[in-house]
Amino acid sequence: MTQLYPLLMSPFFSPRPWGSQSLAPIYPGRAFEEKIGEAWLTGDDCKPTNGPLRSSSLNDLSSQYGADFVGTAAPDPKRFPLLTKFLFPHEKLSVQVHPDDDAARRAGHPNGKTECWYVAHAQPGAQLALGLKPGVSRQQLADAISQQTAEDLLNWIKIFPGDMLYVAAGTVHTLGPGSVIVETQQQSDLTYRLYDYGRPRELHLKDGMAAVKEKVGSGKVVRPAPREIPGTRNRLAPLVMSSYFVVESYELKDPQAFSTAASSGKTSAQILIAVEGCGVVEAPGCDPVTMAKGDAVVVPAAIDDFQIRPQWSVELIKSSVPGEALSDPVTRL
Repeated sequence: MTQLYPLLMSPFFSPRPWGSQSLAPIYPGRAFEEKIGEAWLTGDDCKPTNGPLRSSSLNDLSSQYGADFVGTAAPDPKRFPLLTKFLFPHEKLSVQVHPDDDAARRAGHPNGKTECWYVAHAQPGAQLALGLKPGVSRQQLADAISQQTAEDLLNWIKIFPGDMLYVAAGTVHTLGPGSVIVETQQQSDLTYRLYDYGRPRELHLKDGMAAVKEKVGSGKVVRPAPREIPGTRNRLAPLVMSSYFVVESYELKDPQAFSTAASSGKTSAQILIAVEGCGVVEAPGCDPVTMAKGDAVVVPAAIDDFQIRPQWSVELIKSSVPGEALSDPVTRL
């Protein structure tokens, strides 16, 4: 069996009517004829670009290697647990909602979709909407959709670089233009469109309205201040902890050691996404992998220990699965 090693992922660029032909500042050298809304990094069909496993998708690797690849913390030992992506909204996204696990399973899907958004870049005045205004009912939302006024019932909040937002399943939400978002979510693309500003795309009102929750715990995550890592010039900023994912931000100027062990004592594949700078991922017995801004590296769970050696400096987002039930994060709107 082929030895597992850190995988440099090839992004899959997904066209969306609200996207952009320019993906700067994450991919400044790439231009597209069509509007790109999302760059998928760890979807089921995403593939690595390095080593003997480069022709295999994450879905194939998860099925073949099981817990050695995804970890013992993953809810399904044969499926990669987290979908990560960049979002490039140039126009408003549709007003939408994702079902929770129970609703998704009733519809024949393996799980629902709780997600979080890290604001990598934001222009002055950039906004997004999370949840319904206090006192707004599901029926009032349905009426507003038919009257083309759904946006008026949503909580619109300004966003700034470095913000982390938790988007619990059942939350009505949308993104406005002017930001670049790093999204971490359950491995699902199950989205119900409720309202789309007259764009000629299908709406999913029956399933979507059934999935809407009037009260949710979504919002900007209240989190501890960044801290220095002793003995280094490196900084760690915890971003969000939930039962579905743990996401942290690192600013590295010195080599930093990491482990695939989760807080629960189980193991988890590690997802590393570079948002600034450049670094090298090194693991015993494996070829080093260089990652720069916009790149993602998946470190299989069977690699117990690895390190990241910055090339001058690197800022990255690290995501994994905790393997234990945790409370939803504290948020504010």
